[in-house]
Amino acid sequence: MNELLLFLMQYGAMVLFAVVFVEQIGLPLPAIPVLVAAGVLAGAGHLNLWMAAGVTVFAALAADWIWYDLGRRRGRQVLDVLCRIALEPDSCVQRTEDFFTKHGPHSLVAAKFIPGLSTIAPPLAGIVGLGAPLFLLYDGLGAVIWAWSGLGFGYAFSDQIEQAVSYAEQVTPVATIAAISALVIYIAYKAVTRRRQLRLVPRITVEQLTEKLQTDEPPLLIDVRPRARAEAEPGIPSAVLMSLDELTRRHHELPRHRDLVLYCGCPEDVASAQGTLLLHKRGFTRVWPLAGGIEAWRNASGRYYVTRPSVAVGMYA
Repeated sequence: MNELLLFLMQYGAMVLFAVVFVEQIGLPLPAIPVLVAAGVLAGAGHLNLWMAAGVTVFAALAADWIWYDLGRRRGRQVLDVLCRIALEPDSCVQRTEDFFTKHGPHSLVAAKFIPGLSTIAPPLAGIVGLGAPLFLLYDGLGAVIWAWSGLGFGYAFSDQIEQAVSYAEQVTPVATIAAISALVIYIAYKAVTRRRQLRLVPRITVEQLTEKLQTDEPPLLIDVRPRARAEAEPGIPSAVLMSLDELTRRHHELPRHRDLVLYCGCPEDVASAQGTLLLHKRGFTRVWPLAGGIEAWRNASGRYYVTRPSVAVGMYA
C-alpha cells in the first residue's frame, strides 16, 4: 500500500483514470483501494481532492458510455459477451436484468455498489431504450456517490489508515499474500467445477423435443429466461414462464409424472442446466435442458411444424 501511495503521488490523475476506467469496463481490477489511497493522499495534502473526484467520475462515465452505446447499437449480443466472461453467467444477466427492470434508471445510481450490475447496467440501459440525457443523469449521480465513498473514506481517516497500513506491511505481508492466493485458487476451483458440472447435464435436442411434443403426453416447456426478456422476445409457444428464482420458490407446483424441458437464451444453456440441477436435487427425474436454448429452436423452426397443446400458466398437471 505504501508503494501505491508513492505511485499515486507521482502519477495521481493518470493512475486514477486508468484504474477506474479498467474496472468499469469490466476487468477484475478493484478500484476502491486506489480511491481510498487517493483520499489518504488528499488528506495529507499530497493530492487535490476535487481533481481526484473529477477524474474518477469522468473515467467511470467514459467506460459506462461505451457499454451504453454498445447496448443501443448491438442489443443483447453485448449481454451474451458479458455472460460468457462472467464467473456466474446465469446470475450475470438473470438477476441483474430483473433488478434493472424492477428499479428502472434509478438502478444506475446503485449499480456501482452491486457486484455484477456495475458493468451490465449501462448496456441494459441502452438495450431498453433509455435516453442519453437520463442515462448520463442517473449514471453520473451514481458515479459521484461511488467516487466520494472511496475518496471520502480515505480522506476522513487518512492518519489512522496510514498507520494501520504501515503496521500491516511490517507484520503480515506473508499472510496477506497467502490469503489472496487462497482466494484466487478457491474462486478458480469453484468456477471450473461449476462449469464442468453444468456441461455434464444431459441435454435434449430440438429434434428429440419435437418428437416428444407430437406424443399423447408432451413435455411441459419451461422458459427460465428473465421475465422482461421473455416478455419482450417470444419463446416457444405453450411454454410456462418461470425464472430461476421463481423455479426455486415454486418447484412444488410442477408435475413429477411428466417430462419437463427447460430452455434459456444464454451461452452453453447455463441457466436451464442450473435449473435442471436444482430440480434434480428436489427429486425430479424427468427434466432436461434444451440444447442450444431458444436460438436452437428458432433456427430449427423452419424444418419442423409442431402442433403443441396450450398450457395455461399455473395449470401444469
